[in-house]
Amino acid sequence: MSDKHLFQSGTLNRLALKNRIMVAPMTRISASVDGIPGERMQHYYQRFVRGGFSAIITEGLYIDEAWSQTYAFQAGLVNAKQSAGWRAITDRIHQRGGKIIAQLMHAGAISQGNIYRSDTLAPSAIQPRGEQLGFYHGHGAYPLPREMDEEQIQQVIDSFAHTAARAIGEAGFDGIEIHGANGYLLDQFFTDYTNQRSDRWGGDIVARLSLTLAVIAAVRQRVGHDVTLGIRLSQGKVNDFQHKWREGEAGARQVFAAIAEAGVDYLHLTEYDALQPAFADSPLSLVQIARQAAPNLPIIANGALSDASTAAQALEQGADYVSIGKSALANPDWPMRIRDAVELRVFDKNLLAPSADVKNCELV
Repeated sequence: MSDKHLFQSGTLNRLALKNRIMVAPMTRISASVDGIPGERMQHYYQRFVRGGFSAIITEGLYIDEAWSQTYAFQAGLVNAKQSAGWRAITDRIHQRGGKIIAQLMHAGAISQGNIYRSDTLAPSAIQPRGEQLGFYHGHGAYPLPREMDEEQIQQVIDSFAHTAARAIGEAGFDGIEIHGANGYLLDQFFTDYTNQRSDRWGGDIVARLSLTLAVIAAVRQRVGHDVTLGIRLSQGKVNDFQHKWREGEAGARQVFAAIAEAGVDYLHLTEYDALQPAFADSPLSLVQIARQAAPNLPIIANGALSDASTAAQALEQGADYVSIGKSALANPDWPMRIRDAVELRVFDKNLLAPSADVKNCELV
């Protein structure tokens, strides 16, 4: 497939997109201590619009003044000041002809920088694997979480829905992405070893998806059917990089069919390398499995799609869009460089050291 397909227009629900290239969500911990995005984040996001991306998916935004914040200096969307900060950003994006989708998230057990409280919640009281992330100001082991009760689960569902409505109605976003990936709360419910529950929120792979499906339903009810709504899923986690879904390809097919039936407008799949086989006993990538299991569901592929060739291959495997991460940090004008056959800059990992905040060199 030619990279010209990357520049075809498309739509997600009623959201018109000028090409198939998006900015992936990337945690940059550059808000104020109390979660308000400012001018620094305005300049950071505007560069991607000037560079030709059709849409930006924001870094994950926390959804309550309780347990959802994940990292110090993470932006939230839970009060008027935070909404106003985001409104200034979305207004600038729209003035330049861009589109911006709010990714909403809850940390669960792997919170490492919450200004509202120090304890954590999870589907089960199980010690998280790995250690806190140093470039997000964390250190040492994650705390042992408390198992959530039914009231706390319902509060999470309500918080996702309420924050989604705030994102659209107050902050001016063009769509919502629910973060169900990378080891955060919804993924903790979805993962076999972190969810040991025997109630309706635990069980087999589809049962463990129940909280994600409940969040999708609640958000859809609050924002209506005209607002673009997506879900992000992954196998790997920030604290368990090599994780694979225990149920393999057969389980993945069940999951993707259930997601399609839930009525989202897109599925955002992130893998370490989106083009590689998802499971040891199958030649198919996760994108290829999803395309077969949910033939009519728009798919965004993410993971090691750093140049025109790999991005075009993802479309060939069945993705409808690609989201670019580290290569977009190195090349905020990635689409224009691809279009004009200009050499891409190589990502410098020192950009995220010693912390992952937005650097002055990114604001030029």
